[in-house]
Amino acid sequence: MRKEAQKAPGVPARATQGAEARNWSWVEASVWTDRMVSALENGVKGGRWYSLIDKVCAPATLEAAWEKVRANAGAAGVDRQSIERFEANEDLYLAELAAGLREGSYLAQPVRRVDIPKDDGRTRPLGIPTVKDRIVQTAVKFALEPIFEATFCPASYGFRPGRGCKDALREVEQLIAGGHAFVVDADFESYFDSIPHERLMQRVETRVSDGRVLGLLRDWLGQDILTDMERWTPTEGTPQGAVISPLLANIYLHPLDELMAARGYRMVRYADDFVVLCKSREEAAAALADITAWVRENGLRLHPDKTHVGDCRQVGEGFDFLGYRFEAGRRWVRKKSLTRLKDRIRERTRRTRGQSLERIIASLNPVLRGWFAYFKHAHPYTFVMIDQMVRRRLRAILRKQEKRPGFGRCRADHQRWPNIFFAQAGLLALHTAWLDARYSR
Repeated sequence: MRKEAQKAPGVPARATQGAEARNWSWVEASVWTDRMVSALENGVKGGRWYSLIDKVCAPATLEAAWEKVRANAGAAGVDRQSIERFEANEDLYLAELAAGLREGSYLAQPVRRVDIPKDDGRTRPLGIPTVKDRIVQTAVKFALEPIFEATFCPASYGFRPGRGCKDALREVEQLIAGGHAFVVDADFESYFDSIPHERLMQRVETRVSDGRVLGLLRDWLGQDILTDMERWTPTEGTPQGAVISPLLANIYLHPLDELMAARGYRMVRYADDFVVLCKSREEAAAALADITAWVRENGLRLHPDKTHVGDCRQVGEGFDFLGYRFEAGRRWVRKKSLTRLKDRIRERTRRTRGQSLERIIASLNPVLRGWFAYFKHAHPYTFVMIDQMVRRRLRAILRKQEKRPGFGRCRADHQRWPNIFFAQAGLLALHTAWLDARYSR
């Protein structure tokens, strides 16, 4: 059993389609031969791909899919089979999956649904397919993703190879610096739960004609949803948490990307969260009208509280995007993101924790380091404020350990445990990290 998915041999690191260079080094070699990769660039007869199922059920493809599922870990599905239990008999289970796919006897099991708490008190539904279904979905994704990636627009950044949050944020900042300060800030309402199945399949079928692969997609879209108390069959949407869902979500929104590009709008989209940056309020209003019409025609809904037009140079007219807030010429940390960090700090700095300062700092530093890696481009005041909060809570712990009341806010505590004391104890100071990053550029 191989431990690492191979990459297609002989595939050029970059191939050119039109004016854009595309990198195909990430495609799965068990599916994508050199000849097939060339066809991605040159096109196939009729524009649609046939005979993909033999690639999906090939042992090498399923092994590569299993390696990816194992690396991503995750909870067990409705069958309660964990990653560890599958791993104990992986050769047998993979052979059974291959046979089931070849013979057409493979059946997807219901999706286990759990509700994840959100910052506003509501919950977000998360679907958890079984390990076996995640493996098959990954194998199908290996086959389908390059086909659609060849047509996706540059405006789309979410869940795509070689593209991510930081690329989207960089594009937003460059557009604002270039004078695109009037922003349509839009968000779909329950997007993943409201994608119309038939319209989605029609868009898949414009590029794929393998009936058995299309049948698998239909089966997954129609998988029963199982909670502790009830079971039902969805008539729309694709479960958040399913391996194949992000690709299907991007496929459905691709025509919106094309519409915005055709009309000259500068859109930056990450999954169902997107902004359109314009040079005038009139242009932004026209863009919102076009978006609203497209959304209505395609069976979706814009979130009424998260969609607006504003001049992000003005206080109170900024917008949130991917954890940041862009307002008044600055990039801040969004309030929800800041609140989430503070909650994690509080969890690790309870006055009753009863551990040494060294161990508490050791638990804090990975949280602070990971957070800073993403938010290091925020306004530096944020880092000063977080540093002050962390040190204040650590001083309160030190007072508690000495059986003294108080919360570490008095001048004497600052003198007894100054900032340098915590630096020497190994605490990561975010503002210092920001200064180091700034002057090392």
